[in-house]
Amino acid sequence: MAAEVIVSLDAMGGDAGANLVIPGAAEALTRRPDIRFRLYGDQDVVLPILDRYPKVRDASEFEHCDVAVRMDDKPSQALRQGRRRSSMWRAIEAVKKGEADFAVSAGNTGALTAMAKFCLKTAADIDRPAIAALWPTLRGESVVLDVGGTIGADAPQLFGFAVMGGAMARALFDLRRPTVGLLNIGVEEVKGLEQIREAGQLLREADLPNIAYAGFVEGDDIGKGTVDVVVTEGFAGNIALKTAEGTAKQIANYLRSAMSRTLVARIGYVFARHAFDRLKDKMDPRRGNGGVFLGLNGIVIKSHGGTDPQGFATAVELGYSMVRNRLLEKINSDLSVYHQSHDPAPAGEVAEAGAA
Repeated sequence: MAAEVIVSLDAMGGDAGANLVIPGAAEALTRRPDIRFRLYGDQDVVLPILDRYPKVRDASEFEHCDVAVRMDDKPSQALRQGRRRSSMWRAIEAVKKGEADFAVSAGNTGALTAMAKFCLKTAADIDRPAIAALWPTLRGESVVLDVGGTIGADAPQLFGFAVMGGAMARALFDLRRPTVGLLNIGVEEVKGLEQIREAGQLLREADLPNIAYAGFVEGDDIGKGTVDVVVTEGFAGNIALKTAEGTAKQIANYLRSAMSRTLVARIGYVFARHAFDRLKDKMDPRRGNGGVFLGLNGIVIKSHGGTDPQGFATAVELGYSMVRNRLLEKINSDLSVYHQSHDPAPAGEVAEAGAA
């Protein structure tokens, strides 16, 4: 039997804090009985809730923390006040120490980004971490990154995002060579910002064995599922994410309004309500409720702060899948393959080759 997967949870993160995290952990335990938890938070808040979920309590270790990062804290403020003391930091630190396989927090995104980078550091050959999301498409799901981890990216950084996104697609979708596209304002090679065009050239010339570069893609290609992985920088990615979320809510409101105009429509809505709810969930890229921080020496999952326990459990399941499918190994392997094939040979080896 495979070893248990241990997840460290920031029990104070999110709009509802422990009232979200503990029930979410209970749902995750139902879905994945081989999960165990390390919980970090205020004992006066967490323990009474934990007592209402004895299965989670029996599958957990709890550590009291004096500080909880607020949703409106600035990253610098969260680092200054919560470093080594907050529930968010301690959950991340458990990954660094090898006490947990991955961490999940529904807390402040900026603070989580700063703490994760500061505590875990970026992996070799990765300058900046990215947040990757699973995006619903007409073909199933795609990986989209960066959706808000860092603002701006140069060509080498976009290249690194492509490698990491490809590894994530291989891990989750069981693809041998996922297709990767760069988000742009057009598919023509002459269009777009210079760094995007340069990143495209890097990917074409690299011809990596584990990803198939498909060129530029446009905004509507994300929902179509034109490629398995869509690469962009955090500013554009976050706008795309929130635009899609808002569109899903807008369409749902249109449907409810249309179905309430007449008695016949209202009766029809009663019978079709669940179908409409599934449509809304399918269209919403936050439904997967788990943004993965890629590029760090460890796995950190950002859950949506306003999610419900089922959504939080989905974020935990995402991290579970990353661990079981050895995501970090795949990323490191892909980067290693690239450097082995493109780094210049040492001078001695070049001389010997010339003599031969």
